Amino acid sequence: MILNKLTVSGFRNYDQGESSFDPGTNIIIGENGQGKTNLLEAVYYLTGGRSFRTRYDKELIRHDLDFATIHAVFSAEEREQTIEIQLRRGRKKEIFINNVRQKRATDLAGKVMAVLFSPDDLELVKGGAVNRRRFMDLSLSQLRPKYALWLAEFNRLYDHKTRILKDHRDNPTLLDTLDDFNFQLAKASAQMISYRAAYVAKLAPYADKVHREFSGGREELQLTYETVSTILKPQEKPSVLFEQLLIHQARLRQAEIDSGQCLSGAHKDDIAVTINGEPARAFASQGQTRTAALSMKLAERDILFDDRGEYPLLLLDDVLSELDSARQDFVLNRILCGQVFITCCEDNGIVSRTGGRIFSVCQGKVR
Repeated sequence: MILNKLTVSGFRNYDQGESSFDPGTNIIIGENGQGKTNLLEAVYYLTGGRSFRTRYDKELIRHDLDFATIHAVFSAEEREQTIEIQLRRGRKKEIFINNVRQKRATDLAGKVMAVLFSPDDLELVKGGAVNRRRFMDLSLSQLRPKYALWLAEFNRLYDHKTRILKDHRDNPTLLDTLDDFNFQLAKASAQMISYRAAYVAKLAPYADKVHREFSGGREELQLTYETVSTILKPQEKPSVLFEQLLIHQARLRQAEIDSGQCLSGAHKDDIAVTINGEPARAFASQGQTRTAALSMKLAERDILFDDRGEYPLLLLDDVLSELDSARQDFVLNRILCGQVFITCCEDNGIVSRTGGRIFSVCQGKVR
């Protein structure tokens, strides 16, 4: 998969700009605050109509404008294709794939694939479970487009159920609809858990292999999928998981009503990350944390390649500067295949080691 050309207008701090990229390595240099990460954000937005930095599309539109556009020309599955996304304040985004208007953002799933690694991804190891759920959601939405539909449905049902639990004291009749939302939420959760369990089972050996290479064989990285207590085998069929989720909901029904919180469902999932048998969140050093998070991301890239036969775009946002020279060399040697975008304040000899092109970003303009 190759991003040939990207045109952005009114996106973040960009006024109007068009860039054609090298099919190999693209080094994007510039001082902080000039728009390097904004450019990667525009690329990543193509994967599913979602930013990795904000939930709100209005924040993507330049502050003095009401309209923003991302237009991409890319090669995938041996043919050239286009995506255009139009953002307007106060209106729903419009998406066009090969000039055909799409009904929903989930139609982008699987069209452009990308793996992003940024300093914030250290939270994959040290942060709360929400970071690891987000990692699964973003990856699976690209890998399995049906998952993106189930995720959207789950989020819709979860929001409805949460409002019921919060507002029922003022409007007791809302509880009459709780069982129906529980039923539908369990159905969506079962599908998501099935996808997530299969994904983590595949991800784990890939990530461990990368981590062992990073550490010279001294460390073992283990990833274990965790979900609600009534599910002992998350690899079971969704129909089996659904029944076990209903049991979990029944046990916590009164606790949910009393607390006003949704306590049962796929939003309680996590990935347990251990290094040499010790919980990484509590005991990993800064170097181990960085290596483990990067191993998970490179493993995600390998899985996407195995599934599609094409490398996804790899977006490294200000990451190499945080690595020592040995880790830098390891990463650069491992990413020579496929198209890569690397942001940094200066080249530091990356192009001489990888080939490719250098782009300079200054005040939202790319040269």
